[in-house]
Amino acid sequence: MKNRRLYALWILILFTCQSINAQYNSQLPANKWVDSVYKSLSKDQRIAQLIIVRAHSNKGADHIAAVANDVKKYNVGALCFFQGGPIRQAKLTNYYQQLAKTPIMITIDGEYGLGMRLDSVIKFPYQMTVGALSDTALAYEMGLAVGRQHKRLGVHVNYAPVVDINNNPNNPVIGYRSFGEDKYKVARMGVAYMRGMQDAGIMASAKHFPGHGDVAVDSHLDLPVINKTVDQLQELELYPFKELIKAGVQSVMVGHLFVPSIDNTPHRATSISKNAVTGLLRNQLGFKGLTFTDALEMQGVAKYFPGGTIAVEALIAGNDMLCLPESVPGTIKAVNEAIKKKRLSWNDIELKVKKVLLAKYRLGLNQLSPISTGNLTEDLNAATNEVREKIARQALTVVKLINPNGFRNEFFGRPLTGKKVAYVGFNSDGSTALAQRLKQDLNADVYYIRYSDAAGKGGTVVKKILEGKYDAVILGFHDVALRKGSSNYGISQTALQNWQLLNRNNAVTLVFGNPLALGNFCMAKSLVAAYEDDAVFQNTAADWLASKFNATGTLPVTVCTWKYGTGVIQKGTDVSYMQPIGDARFAAVDSIAEEGIKKKAYPGCVVLAAKDGQIIYHKAFGNYEYDPAQPTTLNSIFDLASVTKVSATTVSIMKLYEEGKIDLKKKLSDYLPWTKKTNKAKLTLEDIILHQAGMVPFIPFYKATLNPDRTVRPELYRNKAMEHFTTQVARDLYLRDDYKDSIWKTILESPAEPPGKKYIYSDNDFWFLGKIVETITKMPLEVYVQKTFYEPLHMTTTGFHPLERFPLNRIMPTEKETGFRNQLIQGTVHDEGAALAGGVAGHAGLFSDAYDLAKLYQMLLNGGELNGQRFLRWETIQYFIGYHSSISRRGYGFDKPEKDNATSSDPYPGTYVSPQTYGHTGFTGTCVWVDPKYNMVYVFLSNRVYPTRNSPGLSRLAIRRNILDTLYKELIPHL
Repeated sequence: MKNRRLYALWILILFTCQSINAQYNSQLPANKWVDSVYKSLSKDQRIAQLIIVRAHSNKGADHIAAVANDVKKYNVGALCFFQGGPIRQAKLTNYYQQLAKTPIMITIDGEYGLGMRLDSVIKFPYQMTVGALSDTALAYEMGLAVGRQHKRLGVHVNYAPVVDINNNPNNPVIGYRSFGEDKYKVARMGVAYMRGMQDAGIMASAKHFPGHGDVAVDSHLDLPVINKTVDQLQELELYPFKELIKAGVQSVMVGHLFVPSIDNTPHRATSISKNAVTGLLRNQLGFKGLTFTDALEMQGVAKYFPGGTIAVEALIAGNDMLCLPESVPGTIKAVNEAIKKKRLSWNDIELKVKKVLLAKYRLGLNQLSPISTGNLTEDLNAATNEVREKIARQALTVVKLINPNGFRNEFFGRPLTGKKVAYVGFNSDGSTALAQRLKQDLNADVYYIRYSDAAGKGGTVVKKILEGKYDAVILGFHDVALRKGSSNYGISQTALQNWQLLNRNNAVTLVFGNPLALGNFCMAKSLVAAYEDDAVFQNTAADWLASKFNATGTLPVTVCTWKYGTGVIQKGTDVSYMQPIGDARFAAVDSIAEEGIKKKAYPGCVVLAAKDGQIIYHKAFGNYEYDPAQPTTLNSIFDLASVTKVSATTVSIMKLYEEGKIDLKKKLSDYLPWTKKTNKAKLTLEDIILHQAGMVPFIPFYKATLNPDRTVRPELYRNKAMEHFTTQVARDLYLRDDYKDSIWKTILESPAEPPGKKYIYSDNDFWFLGKIVETITKMPLEVYVQKTFYEPLHMTTTGFHPLERFPLNRIMPTEKETGFRNQLIQGTVHDEGAALAGGVAGHAGLFSDAYDLAKLYQMLLNGGELNGQRFLRWETIQYFIGYHSSISRRGYGFDKPEKDNATSSDPYPGTYVSPQTYGHTGFTGTCVWVDPKYNMVYVFLSNRVYPTRNSPGLSRLAIRRNILDTLYKELIPHL
């Protein structure tokens, strides 16, 4: 009988979904639509618009009828879907929308995509896995894919990302849901993930405000207590929320937490605290978007405020939407009673309801269409595995490698081809992808130890391994639970005892699960965090074992003695590239580079040259500073200065040009409307990219931030990051965030000569070009170029903000600056303007080592392709690298040789370069040049501005040119 009833209901749903909400296919503008809908509602229906009801697509007819009743009888504002299936959810969504008087906002808790809730939908990686990545481009890509997935299923709001900092490893509810323990990483990844979702047209929600990371109690069961001062919260827990608010997150979910420093009223959770929601979130942090309570059915609050009372408290606190109250009619009744008692007012309700309706309008609910179920599951899964594969590869973290640079048999080392290999799958069997790959690729002997096996059974396997005289033993831990709980992530003590016997110098341990479980393997000889346990992540581990790529992931949390950010980084796909290269032919290059150090042109440098796609010279010289100090290595990262112009901004412009999104003949105001009514509005992009727009060469923006005695103005700077002062200019120096507006005002008001008449090399040209990239792509420049070029090219060191990805000792210092920052500049950008802009500008801010930078230019030299992947069309590259001006030597963005170079007494950039050559130089002592005629790439990186920018040696000694000339003479015999 029950099954017949459910079947009949599904037939009814299918029938009623044929005509969905025709009365709300509205063309009205936002405010008029909001007003008209609001006026059509009764008072009880207005209250109901603030209520979110639980919905499942895997429950029976009684549940569906109950939800339908809440929709039809009360006109609830939103549904939150939980477990079920995608087609069933789509049909139910269509059904409920058809019943609703007012379009329903559909929400879901899909932190790692719809697969978190729905069967037959593949999960995206957990946030903790994403936290192992070194850059944000993939977090954005995942956010975009998750957003498109939600949009396809008719979901409007995703309660993600979690931006709680995982600073308590015993947290029973956050853990793998967090990006990690570092507030900067959590903020960066959170912003990128949020932007991706919102760029796809859905609303993201930062949770669980004000931070659920440092608790040891599950708020589903009780009210967690956080005993921290407000200053401590501002410094740590609130930082990611402030960054997401600044970046435009559209909603925030408020958690059920007891924080006495915010509100010490007994049992007063932050979700129902006016001090927290109105005082802190809205007034202090300036958040204007929607606020959702966490589920009001959770015992952390429900046990203290039963029935509809909790909903009243939540609205008084300042929340907009009530997530999963105990009862819809009970909530409506309680709110009406609170209005009668003047604890709430109808004006309060009107403001909240209109805010919710405006959000619905912006999410497209004024023009609803039924969700098509055709190919639905296929569409939802279309992008997932591609994203999973990318993240699995970039997240894989080599925590410890006993001999990272060698391949001697007595140590574990790759490649494993030709070696005798054993694989021990803990809680695995022969059907796993890793076991199959190791048998197929390496003819490995495969063994299994179950977590439930007695010590003796596992001991038999151990004995076989130890007697087998294997060159390499791979120890894979599978079925690792997401939370530690009482079962130690499901890993038994007998399994660990057997592991200890196998943990020898020739063994590597791979853990497929929560990285916090690595705490079981503190004594591992070699250890790899693989994060998740499915075919994608197992195949990625197999590829790493086969030396198909080198790991670049870093730990998102501290485990054992391995601090957050730990990761053995090996460069490239050929480890020999990271050994010095250069035979006796190039002894003169060595001498020139060493002469520069001896004559104090720079403390250290790296030189790289590639011919016909092969690196033929790659050496490092000197130290970070002149006094005996850290030696420069091939892995050292340099501030590229104006090489940023071509390596970030110009290549981005090229990509947008070939996509038809940029026309160099158009005016600046066509892309940046806010330049209208200024002397910059009518400048063409062509004149700007050729440095003949007439703009002043350089504006010392920083001087306006100083007092007459050259100390920094206290109203503009702080010595640590805090609210409104998060723009790091240097160590212990943070600029007020809104000062960027002053920079743009100064540029817009700066004088300009008539365009097209004179070549004036200007940083301001590239300020504008960088902003155009951001405007068109709707991404920050650093995210777009990382996603489009650096990440797919595996340029692991290339990017902005290097201190967010690498330790300080990887980064070459620049200047011992006086007169502004008054310190050694290391890890933050040397260019003052780019520093004031937060480290990212179109003209400066990029950092890289020589090897990764060479990849970008080898790709350009190859005609836009590298390793089988195309980035740009050959025609685009040829167009940009050619001469384009009658008054200068410039290409579009690129610098080029002087047109009379062959006869000049001072040839630039070298005596023998062909006219097809293109590249750029940088103020800090850098350059990159590509010569298509001779199929050469040349990179020279130094820190010539140490200790002062007034060091003339690099130019006076013509070191960059002399090295380039020497390379040509050795490589091109007929010269």
